[in-house]
Amino acid sequence: MYFVVVTLLLLILPVVSAMTEAFRSPQTVDLVILAGRWFVFWAVGIRLFIAGARQVIQPRFTAEEIFGIHDPGSHAIVREVGFANLSMGTLGVCTIFRSDWIVPAALAGGLYYGFAGLGHVFKKSKNAKEYMAMISDGFAFFVLAAFLAKRLS
Repeated sequence: MYFVVVTLLLLILPVVSAMTEAFRSPQTVDLVILAGRWFVFWAVGIRLFIAGARQVIQPRFTAEEIFGIHDPGSHAIVREVGFANLSMGTLGVCTIFRSDWIVPAALAGGLYYGFAGLGHVFKKSKNAKEYMAMISDGFAFFVLAAFLAKRLS
C-alpha cells in the first residue's frame, strides 16, 4: 500500500491535475509552472500532511517499517517529525487557496525531501520501504528544484 500511495501522490495525481488544468485553460499554460504547482500541492501538501498525521497517530509504522527501529522510545521522536511534516503539509495544501505560497512551500518541501533523501542514502542497510523513501525523496527534491529554478528565473 505504501508504494501505491507514494506513486499516486508523487507522480499520477500531480500529472493528472496538471493535464486537467492545461486542457481547461490552454491559453495560460506554462507546463513547468503548472506541473510544479500541482506537484507542490500533492507531494508537499497532501503527502507530507498524510505522513505527518500517520507519524503523530501511529509512530510505530515509521519507526519499525521505514527505519527498522523496534524501540518504543523512538516513538516520541517520530511524533516530533510528524509535527514538522504536518506543518509543511498544511503549507502545501494551502497553496490551492493561496498561489503566493507555492514558492515558499516548494522551497521548504524541497529542502526537506533533499535532506531526508540524503539521510537514506548514507544508511548502510535499507529495506524496500526505505529504498522507496530514498528514491521518492530524491525525485521530489529534483522536481521541486527544477520548478523553483524555472519559477525564480
